[in-house]
Amino acid sequence: MSIFKLTPDVSVAPQVEADDLETIKAMGFRSIINNRPDQESAQQPGNDVIADKAAALGLDYRFIPVISGSFNDEDVAEFRKALDEMEGPILAFCRSGTRSSVMWALANAGRMPAREIIQAAGNAGFDLSALQPRLEKNET
Repeated sequence: MSIFKLTPDVSVAPQVEADDLETIKAMGFRSIINNRPDQESAQQPGNDVIADKAAALGLDYRFIPVISGSFNDEDVAEFRKALDEMEGPILAFCRSGTRSSVMWALANAGRMPAREIIQAAGNAGFDLSALQPRLEKNET
């Protein structure tokens, strides 16, 4: 399982399986955000399977499904709320980790300078430079 750290409290990963959650908890994660819609691929586990296992392990869990390339303001607001309410460290996942890193970036627009968001994502292996104009709109 590959995990990419964006900040000390937020990391992203590609698809998580229910059996991965014990390892994720042992790594110190307290909360999980699933950004992958159910049935995006035939091989992925359903949200309910992962949610049930997370609950059994005492992990806080949120399902915020986002269609790749469609990052609307409501989804971003929900992700931001999750970041504010959930105990860290938090692991967000999707198919590859990119969608979750974009959600993290957009949720932090206005909270962090755009260049710092882009740099943090880049350090984790995600090129979010195309988001710079959208991120800068929220800077004061």
